[in-house]
Amino acid sequence: MTPLQPLAHSWKDLYLAALFEPDSAKMAERIAEAERAVVVRARELFHISGDHIEEEEALDNAMYALRALRNTYHCAKEDPPARSDAA
Repeated sequence: MTPLQPLAHSWKDLYLAALFEPDSAKMAERIAEAERAVVVRARELFHISGDHIEEEEALDNAMYALRALRNTYHCAKEDPPARSDAA
């Protein structure tokens, strides 16, 4: 076990926390924390010898999902749901 291994789990925890954050006021910060952790882990893997293709793919997928979540979150903040005045 290498000293870098705990970070392998922390990015996943932060990623899941962002995905399942119920409080919209905390969403942007959760996403940012997860993105930072994903980037840090990707950089670590770049400097570690060996084959880490599965985790690298997981990091790519996580970053893609976080960007989609961020875009969805921003769109939801900018475009409130349309009201129905038909009564």
